[in-house]
Amino acid sequence: MALKDIVEQTVTGLGYDLVEIERSAGGLLRITIDLPWTPAIDGVLAPEQFVTVEDCEKVTRQLQFALEVEAVEYRRLEVSSPGIDRPLRHQQDFERFAGQVIDVTLKAPLGAAAAGQVNANRKKFRGVLEHAEPLAGEMDVARWQIVWRDEPEVKPGAKISKKRPLPPLQALGFTLDELRDARLAPIVSFKGRGHMAGEAAGDNIELN
Repeated sequence: MALKDIVEQTVTGLGYDLVEIERSAGGLLRITIDLPWTPAIDGVLAPEQFVTVEDCEKVTRQLQFALEVEAVEYRRLEVSSPGIDRPLRHQQDFERFAGQVIDVTLKAPLGAAAAGQVNANRKKFRGVLEHAEPLAGEMDVARWQIVWRDEPEVKPGAKISKKRPLPPLQALGFTLDELRDARLAPIVSFKGRGHMAGEAAGDNIELN
């Protein structure tokens, strides 16, 4: 049985979600888990819960047994909760973190025809994740978009006028198949990620 199948069956069998599997130098096998996400009911979100040390210990013990039975070679096993740059891999991840600031890397650059204000060779973007309307003829394909403003560089010590016009709002639409990688942006703010999402693309944004 493949490593991914062993790990996923074990993790989900214990009631957790598998976020990521990484093999590092020196034989380290790192497994990232999370608690299952509960969508909002009638607009009310369930209280957010977090993976505990006890959760990681329980998964570690069961994984050690499963990996031994399947004769998987590794030197050290590490089970942990997602960091602030949590990867987004599945449709449910994007549903869960809609409205948050994320980093995306495209498999291929935009190309001159689609670039517009953006460099045609650019593949990496940061913006607020939002639902997007499906394309004509592809109503069954879920589309997403990120929106952002490219702030001009400010020289050290320079004062920023509060009256200066905002840079134009930009948007990038995509499907999950077009992404090489997507992660929550590693933003640290005492005001919370939701506040940072508003700042990243400009508060009270409306896209038609």
